[in-house]
Amino acid sequence: LMTVIILIVSVLGVMAALRIPVQMIPDLEVRTITVRTSWPGATPQDIEKEIVIEQDEYLRSIPGLQRIIASSSFGRASIELEFPFGTNINETLINVNNALSQVPSYPVNVNEPRIYATSFSSNSFMYFRVMPLAGNPRRLDMVLMQDFIDDHVRSRMETVPGVSLVNVYGGAERQVQVLLDQERLSERDISIQDVRRAITERNRDVSGGEIESGKRRYLLRTLGRFEDLQELRDLILVRRGDSLIRLGDVAEVRLDHYELSRLSYTDGDPVIGLSVRRQSGSNVIDIKKKLMVEMEQFNNVLLQPAGMYMRLIADDVGYVQASVKNVWRNLSLGAILASLVMFLFLRSGRATLVGVIGIPVCTIAGFIGLLLAGRTINVISLAGIAFAIGMTLDNSIVVLESIEHQRRKGLDRLRAAVVGVQHVWPAVLASTMTTVLVFVPILFIQEEAGQLYSDIAIAISAAILTSMLVAIAVIPTATARLEFSTDNLHVDGQRHDLHQRVLNGIDWLIASPRRRTIIIAAVALLSIGIFVLLTPPGEYLPEGEEPKAFASLTSPPGYNLETMAEIGADLQYYFLPFTQHEPEQFDSGETGVPALSYVNMSIEAQRIRIITQPKDPAHIKPLMAALQKKYSEYPAMRGFVTRGSIITSNSGGTRSVNLDISGPNLSDIYAAALTAYRRAEEVFDSPRLRADPSTLSLSQPLI
Repeated sequence: LMTVIILIVSVLGVMAALRIPVQMIPDLEVRTITVRTSWPGATPQDIEKEIVIEQDEYLRSIPGLQRIIASSSFGRASIELEFPFGTNINETLINVNNALSQVPSYPVNVNEPRIYATSFSSNSFMYFRVMPLAGNPRRLDMVLMQDFIDDHVRSRMETVPGVSLVNVYGGAERQVQVLLDQERLSERDISIQDVRRAITERNRDVSGGEIESGKRRYLLRTLGRFEDLQELRDLILVRRGDSLIRLGDVAEVRLDHYELSRLSYTDGDPVIGLSVRRQSGSNVIDIKKKLMVEMEQFNNVLLQPAGMYMRLIADDVGYVQASVKNVWRNLSLGAILASLVMFLFLRSGRATLVGVIGIPVCTIAGFIGLLLAGRTINVISLAGIAFAIGMTLDNSIVVLESIEHQRRKGLDRLRAAVVGVQHVWPAVLASTMTTVLVFVPILFIQEEAGQLYSDIAIAISAAILTSMLVAIAVIPTATARLEFSTDNLHVDGQRHDLHQRVLNGIDWLIASPRRRTIIIAAVALLSIGIFVLLTPPGEYLPEGEEPKAFASLTSPPGYNLETMAEIGADLQYYFLPFTQHEPEQFDSGETGVPALSYVNMSIEAQRIRIITQPKDPAHIKPLMAALQKKYSEYPAMRGFVTRGSIITSNSGGTRSVNLDISGPNLSDIYAAALTAYRRAEEVFDSPRLRADPSTLSLSQPLI
């Protein structure tokens, strides 16, 4: 019966392990909602006055709102709403949408606000690039390819199970441009408003109801939308007697693209980028396998005939797989070492085998606990299962020793198993419950720490509770049917020499009050010394650092995209040769920059951002230093280089110190922030500083 029960638990556990989603870290609770509104061409001052202030008036009254952060930049407004832990995010999204619907009106050309609710754990985890074939045989302008990629690639990628969103960037959407000739307009006494009104009124389809004729009913619809550029050129603006003035008479009509605001490069080639976000609770390994199949189909059927190809640049899945593999390896190694320690003391293969029965069973039970709790397999939950290996043997050892003690008294195997368990099961229960209760409070912590480490608590608790059942039920059943001995048994009425020497040493240490006092004091002093000298530095959360560098170079006010593109070209000229190097060249001192796996660069008018990774993970710190050194060569620009993290953001993580400065006067705030920035450079040793806004200056040119 016991064998059948163990087999059932094992099968259920294996099925649970195969069904549980695999991802990098546990899903974190969403408690931040961002509202973004775009107004092409608008200055930050107009954005603040016409959009931010109007939206803020209604958003600030949302129940439970803890903090609101609004920012206005050229052509875009962003408002970040922060809510307490435990907030019902679906209800809050409805409240945010209702609040925005109360805004009376927006200026012409303002796009509808977009609402985003995401957490760090749901950030993009796969990054693809679409680039021209070698030599660009079709002379493609990748900027114009964004609509093509958006229509044919993104839409299919989002149908892959587990994918929630695919962002496309690096190009610009198609745009029909009407370039008016002011002199021709003046000659014909036509205003810009007349042209706008004529295009708006003409470019629409109008339903006219229905017409009945005899037995039939006809639907009436007037078609007016422009089908091509020529129809737009032939648009009649004004009819004056027999004279017709068309749009083509006063303007040039052409197909182009929106004004570029961002350039993307991978290893020096202009590209269209795609970033993939997953659904909560999805399996990132399965998603990657399916997306790689889709990518191959895209290349063979769609992209290569069009002169392009698509490749995967970076993903977190490899890190997840490496971490899972590493945890499994450590878990196996821990099980082997624990078994060797048991054999060292028991000196019996059968006794050791009985004792370690609980390791695979309890490990499997940990997966069942994760599945029942709705958790995932990630680096943190696997760490909890690995931690539980040693703990699961404690109960087994106690029960084994008690049963062997009864055998030494002369009881038969069955009776010794029953009596041995009866003597120690209250102690085993108490020990198990105290261990479980240590981890239970973690489940009630609502902050990020509780959300992350509750997986450890669940995995360990499930394994420990199972180990108690194994010790009380499985081990007695096995010992009742096996004959084995240990080194601690009596042999001819005498104990083994090692055992006897240990007992004699303990008797000598506690023989007198003075010795007992010395032992207590020595242990106390040793414990205090270990606590003082070996306690590591404290921080809120571990970084979980990746060997990946995120480097931003911020421009002073007034720089345009063309100027930043020139700086970006210089940076690429400097760093791209190192993608052809090997790590040994840096180790030998031949180069000052480590060998790079890739160089991703994003260029905007406000900043340049480089994401790169060394071929040798051990070179990540020298790489960060090389990036910072290169950035320092550009005057009036600020560089910020940080290391990637799987747990926190890539902007400093939990080791960052945030300083918020507020006040009624913007110029005074900027002056105080600049003073704090410069002071931090003096006080700290090689600090990595980042300001928001990045320039800390109000010198933006304005006409």
